[in-house]
Amino acid sequence: MKSIPFASVRLLFVCVFGFVVPLAAVASAAAPPNIVLIYIDNVGYGDIGCYGNPVVRTPNIDRLAHEGVRCTDFYIVTSSCTPSRGALLTGRYPLRNGLTHQLGRDENWTGVGLRHTERIMPQYLKSAGYATGCFGKWNLGFADGSRPTERGFDEFLGCRSGNIDYYTHVYNGQEDLYRDTTPVEAEGYSTELFADAACDFIRRNQQGPFFVYVPFNAAHVPNFKNKAPGVATIWQAPAKYFEQYGYAADSTDSHEGYHAVLSALDAGIGQVVQQVDELGLRENTIVIVASDNGALASERLPLETGTNGPFRGGRTQTYEGGIRTACVVRWPERLPAGSLCREPLSNIDVLPMLLSAAEVPLPTDRTIDGRDPTETLLGEAPSPHEFLFFEFRNFSGARKGRWKIVRTEPKAPFELYDLRTDWGETKDLAEVQPQIRDNLVQAFESWRETVQQP
Repeated sequence: MKSIPFASVRLLFVCVFGFVVPLAAVASAAAPPNIVLIYIDNVGYGDIGCYGNPVVRTPNIDRLAHEGVRCTDFYIVTSSCTPSRGALLTGRYPLRNGLTHQLGRDENWTGVGLRHTERIMPQYLKSAGYATGCFGKWNLGFADGSRPTERGFDEFLGCRSGNIDYYTHVYNGQEDLYRDTTPVEAEGYSTELFADAACDFIRRNQQGPFFVYVPFNAAHVPNFKNKAPGVATIWQAPAKYFEQYGYAADSTDSHEGYHAVLSALDAGIGQVVQQVDELGLRENTIVIVASDNGALASERLPLETGTNGPFRGGRTQTYEGGIRTACVVRWPERLPAGSLCREPLSNIDVLPMLLSAAEVPLPTDRTIDGRDPTETLLGEAPSPHEFLFFEFRNFSGARKGRWKIVRTEPKAPFELYDLRTDWGETKDLAEVQPQIRDNLVQAFESWRETVQQP
């Protein structure tokens, strides 16, 4: 049964019953939702308890899944940090928004960034009266006009680069912790600093509506060239997160350190969500937790110790391990608790969903590739996409329903997989089902020709 829009409910009370309800009740009923968008870094599909990890303890993410919707087929349209964030915040494929590769920097942290013609989520929401804050990893550029407070955020505390030391907040020999546009020095573990800042912002803006974007830098490998004094392992976390597994606090085992980082990350997520709940804002606050791409799967193991569960490949690739990630959505006022969404959705769908919830119209001066997935999350509609397309560097691919194509080099042939029977992409059916392959290839090539249009 579909819910009745708030405005319609208000009209019913006034017109049918013939009296005016108290103004406070109307304001409450019609209030736009608060939004907490948490983007975690390089966390694999299989790194989280509710997605099947038998070792890592993630009780807060697991609780959110129990209280909301857990997505099993949530895709990132590209498999690396910068373009993933660009797609999330613009609702547009990287080839359309211009952020197709990981951003570097010059010596002065200038000259690169999100192009000025792009609009991102906080800009739309700010125009609708939202207080907006970003706390964590920006990674969308350092050029003038590309920094968070120049792109719709009222406040920012975080790092501009892709990865920092979790304690010293240094990236390649330079301090990389900023409040708004000013470098700052702050002691503490980055996950805890960003969670504390997000909670402070929520408390100060609890009258709402607010939009809080928390792109934690965990569990990206830290900038180990500048390892903090006294930290023995490349994976950095407070001692209590090692000890809860029975590991030594000074363990140098990469797997043990990674488990500790994930549990510290989960605790930070729990802290932010608890702040929302303690302020009585739970019912009308949308909380989304998703990973920016899969865990790295390469010759660098065991340095990179994440797991993508049953899926092949990882970060930077378009096999499932690189682009299918964890995503949970809690919105008690609209979405059923403890449900699964098995339809293909994507990070480009987040912007249209949130703008729709906030009653902010989509722009008409540009193409938004994402589609509002609310009806799909409610279980009332199939995926809003006939096709989803993926590309990063040499890798590309597309999915339609149960079928998916993957190409590992621009001149290589496309492989074809049946995801209904072969999650692990182990059996290439391109020669067995050439018509299905050719149809997907044709759709991909047509998309590729048009997607660079504004």
